Amino acid sequence: MLNGQLRIGIYGGTFAPIHNGHVAAAEAFLRGMELDLLYVIPAAIPPHKQIDASDDPIHRLRMCERVFAGRRDILVSDMEIARGGRSYTVDTLRALSGADRRLFLLMGTDMMLTLDEWRESEEIFRLCYPVYVRRESDPILEARIVAKNKEYLEKFGKIVRRLPVNVVELASSDIRACVGRGEAWEHLVPPVVADYIKEHRLYE
Repeated sequence: MLNGQLRIGIYGGTFAPIHNGHVAAAEAFLRGMELDLLYVIPAAIPPHKQIDASDDPIHRLRMCERVFAGRRDILVSDMEIARGGRSYTVDTLRALSGADRRLFLLMGTDMMLTLDEWRESEEIFRLCYPVYVRRESDPILEARIVAKNKEYLEKFGKIVRRLPVNVVELASSDIRACVGRGEAWEHLVPPVVADYIKEHRLYE
């Protein structure tokens, strides 16, 4: 808590499934922004990604709950799934905002570069402090990030801050593909997630 305000982090995504890269990013977010509480919020229908027709958001929610069970500093929320429809970040920020809290929003590089295209992007910048984490090693992106932050500063009066940590380059779609092909994948997710995927025969 700083100046009487709780520092609240918001980490949304598809999490299909949640993997080691997601967990590392959540931990880095907690430390880097000195958060009092982190919300992990699986989307119902993400507006920026295609989900397989067989997707069940409850499975994604349950996997996240298993990963962070017992954590007092991380809360897995079903607010976007309960709200239904497309999950727009601005609606989640409005639901969590308050005079007694400062909100921080975590995203990947791809989302950082298109944040001004999100629904009510000006309101997103007003309601929170956006933060991004690099999950890829492409050096060419650095110039694009710098240019984009200059645009954001001029347009919204804020930049998207970078977490000073390198997170494992890993995609949930690769894990789903490995499961479907019968290749090794268990080492890419927390053990409780591997058990859940096997128990429910997901992604086969």
